[in-house]
Amino acid sequence: MASMPCSLNFTSPFFNFSKSNRTQFPSCLSVSCFGTSSVQSLLGSSSSGLFQHGFALKAGIFSGFSSDSRSEFGVFATAATGKTIYDFTVKDIDRKDVPLSKFKGKVLLIVNVASQCGLTSSNYSELTQIYNKYKDQGLEILAFPCNQFGFQEPGSNDQIKNFACTRFKAEFPIFDKIDVNGPFTAPIYQFLKSNSGGFLGDLVKWNFEKFLVDKNGKVVERYPPTTSPLQIEKDVKKLLAA
Repeated sequence: MASMPCSLNFTSPFFNFSKSNRTQFPSCLSVSCFGTSSVQSLLGSSSSGLFQHGFALKAGIFSGFSSDSRSEFGVFATAATGKTIYDFTVKDIDRKDVPLSKFKGKVLLIVNVASQCGLTSSNYSELTQIYNKYKDQGLEILAFPCNQFGFQEPGSNDQIKNFACTRFKAEFPIFDKIDVNGPFTAPIYQFLKSNSGGFLGDLVKWNFEKFLVDKNGKVVERYPPTTSPLQIEKDVKKLLAA
């Protein structure tokens, strides 16, 4: 296999499968490749099951992800179907139905959050900072707790709410805990993933991956987990001004 510009580390607490009857992979598999075909070629048919059950790439590798090859806000929007984000209803942290049509005309930053991740403190702090700065200009941040990555969001909805609102003073909406990968993926995340490009296609890679949605309900940008909210601020400002 040719050498590629980044090394991918697949991890899971119960990662133990074989490409063949002869080969057992260790708990952390490093792969020098860039793309699903190369990954699946290496892992064999069991890779589809691996991805389906929410296994993910270790967050620390994504500093090499770049959107330089995309025109600004262009590529992702063109992949969109006739649906917009406003066609979906989700449950909030208190399990009450929330039609996302209530956010029409807003710029949305949507993120899958976790309470026990190495990225938690910096992301929650910066999300709160961005929200407080731009909420009166039309920004909403929608946070969806997810326990699929390292089991780092194990608490109840009440515990998650208390953690975010007490420790980080989060005032942006926090929703019911969901799956973002696999057979039980929440419809809203099926939409987000199918209407955005991204490294390794449909997979959400780890906690704190981010989707930026314009005022028309279309996904216009997708950011890997290690892209901080403050790095997204310039894109948020552009959409708010549009």
